[in-house]
Amino acid sequence: MITGSIVALVTPMTAEGALDFQALGSLVEWHVASGTGAIVAVGTTGESATLDVDEHLQVIRHVIKTAAGRIPVIAGTGANSTAEAIAWTEAARIAGADACLLVTPYYNKPSQRGLYEHYRMIAEKVDIPQILYNVPGRTACDMLPETVYALADHPNIVGIKDATGDIDRGKALIENCPSDFAIYSGDDATALELILLGAKGNISVTANVIPAVMAQICELGLAGKSEEARQLNATIAALHKDLFLESNPVPVKWALKEMGRIDSGIRLPLVELDQQYHDRLRNTLKETGAI
Repeated sequence: MITGSIVALVTPMTAEGALDFQALGSLVEWHVASGTGAIVAVGTTGESATLDVDEHLQVIRHVIKTAAGRIPVIAGTGANSTAEAIAWTEAARIAGADACLLVTPYYNKPSQRGLYEHYRMIAEKVDIPQILYNVPGRTACDMLPETVYALADHPNIVGIKDATGDIDRGKALIENCPSDFAIYSGDDATALELILLGAKGNISVTANVIPAVMAQICELGLAGKSEEARQLNATIAALHKDLFLESNPVPVKWALKEMGRIDSGIRLPLVELDQQYHDRLRNTLKETGAI
């Protein structure tokens, strides 16, 4: 089971918007050195919505090649077409991904039965560990706990990233899913509290900029050292908040550029962080030790 701080990795791009594989490789090396528990390649933070099929698979393959077995790689392979999700998930399996992360189908708003059939079909067609991903604030699609419970006993469906930020819902998932089914937080601000309740880790945006600190917080939380974990988490609470001043990954890519880790590239319709937020986020990066 993959545990700890799992970075939802950004996809570096040049100022013109081309993929920057050198910067991508450097980020992977940084996360390996910083104790990050696993890397999600081309999740929603990785701008999966604006990468074409070839680019999507190129990034996954490059992360897997660079990681070279030193850190698990989870490939983002979700889609609002079941057939497309199956194709991407199979391609990730062939590429050597350790698991896949599949966001709920966005825009077309399937019923709970439709969600069940969607995920069941992917799990039947592709033999790789699969993590469900529920983020209704981005997808307009909410996978209810009862649907998760129905899917959790499939051998290829091994966990869920719950990005609702609803601690009560997360607690119910932990209590009602099988013990070998991993619950991961997808909300940095509440992740520690969910880990202390029994979640296995945090699929994190914040880990992009302070990977070692996030790894330590998750490690303390998993060890049940609640006071130490909360004290450390309190020192970066402003970063959890300010990395969402605008839609993710706009602020986190700007922060990494400010840190000299990546160039300024981001794909339309997203644009660089608005000038009005620069001083605030820069100050937060300084206060939390990111720069």
